[in-house]
Amino acid sequence: MDTATVLQADPSIPIESLYVGGTWRPATSGSTFEVHDPATGAPLATVADAGGVDAEAAIEAAASAFPEWSVRTAYERAAVLQAAHRLMCERTEELARLMTAEQGKPLRAARTEVRYAADFLLWFAEEAKRVYGRTIPSARSDQRFIVMEQPVGVVGAITPWNYPISMITRKVAPALAAGCSVVLKPAEQTPLCAIAVFRILEEAGVPAGVANLVTARDPKPVGEALLTHRSVAKLTFTGSTEVGKFLAARAADQMKRVSLELGGHAPFIVFPDADPVHAAKGAALVKLLNTGQACISPNRLYVHRSIADEFVETLRRRVESMKAGRGVDDGVSVGPLIDGSAFSRMQAQVSDAVRKGATVVTGGHRLTGDGLDGGWFFAPTVVTGVTPDMTMYREETFGPIAPVVTFESEAEVIEMANDTRYGLASYVYTKDLARALRTAEALRFGMVGINDINPTSAAAPFGGRGESGLGREGAQEGIREYLETKLVGLSI
Repeated sequence: MDTATVLQADPSIPIESLYVGGTWRPATSGSTFEVHDPATGAPLATVADAGGVDAEAAIEAAASAFPEWSVRTAYERAAVLQAAHRLMCERTEELARLMTAEQGKPLRAARTEVRYAADFLLWFAEEAKRVYGRTIPSARSDQRFIVMEQPVGVVGAITPWNYPISMITRKVAPALAAGCSVVLKPAEQTPLCAIAVFRILEEAGVPAGVANLVTARDPKPVGEALLTHRSVAKLTFTGSTEVGKFLAARAADQMKRVSLELGGHAPFIVFPDADPVHAAKGAALVKLLNTGQACISPNRLYVHRSIADEFVETLRRRVESMKAGRGVDDGVSVGPLIDGSAFSRMQAQVSDAVRKGATVVTGGHRLTGDGLDGGWFFAPTVVTGVTPDMTMYREETFGPIAPVVTFESEAEVIEMANDTRYGLASYVYTKDLARALRTAEALRFGMVGINDINPTSAAAPFGGRGESGLGREGAQEGIREYLETKLVGLSI
């Protein structure tokens, strides 16, 4: 069954969207919920609304499948992931169109995400073969130590709506490569992309029960099952810091392994020796990445006072030139926000900043007309005069608002950049190599882009510190999150 069947002619006919033990089925209760296009508000499909009983069935299926999958050779597991990579690449266009319909991002960006998602399948197919043990010399002549790396077991995975395909493969691929079995709960806003990915995994030859999908409108019953069922050895989550803290606290009851990719509040520092035009162009691109709905999007743009005017003027022109609209329309580079809650947050942050003395250079309002009335479109926004007492200075925006703050000295801006509970991504623009290295070392963030707005790759470790999370995804570190270290001591 290919991804084209995910969207049906009649969106009121429920899709059997639970994939449990190798079988597609409805929720036990028969409950369903609608999925909508955020650009128009139109219904796209109706999917199964799982409850705790369904989640427990998926966990038990994963637990039953784990022993056989965990002893498959690395080459066998790699072959399945390579097949999934091939299928995903072949279906790039239809997956991208599905993503644009369900999540709203422009089609070109959706195609880029599908390719990025496929990269994780291929990367971890190879990393499956790089899970090495080692021997350790003993002080005793009659003793030997052997260190083994073994899969943790059943993994509960919860993924977000903003990158609805790549966030799945970034978790599922290393888990399968390591020999784990998985139960995935995708975001309620984007279950169709998850269904399409799991149909690819099924076709690629993932054995029944090794990968299980549970779609649900209310994440609480599924989350409760993942937290309390003793067969679940690890929980991996991407989403808000508040939910991540809750999951980590609850997971501690059974000492489950956790990896968390949470909120970001990225600083974007432009030093006086940088080209303000070049920096502003980069800032516009990364700020409006996925309509600002990305955890690595910069939320605080620190620009040296001497070049601030030129930077702001270039930034204004760039964001005003970006066309907003449905992602399938030609020339569109800014899509809708995911829902009304996200839209209200944008309005509240702008109103708060203006009330406290900030200036809206451009944007700051809802976009209507030209077919935009039915969607959650917020104009790309540039705000100057932003101060630490404003909400947008302290809280993650997760939308198309660029707050600009001026600074005078290197020490001052590093202190301001680090003045946050988050620690995911950060950006620095400078032509001075020494300053670049000093700043990269001083910034308390998991990732630093030096004159680079895209410091990510399947081959690179992704993750943060502080309240931005625990652990890393991608790279060699990504598969280690799904492995337990075992020591064997032999007396000979």
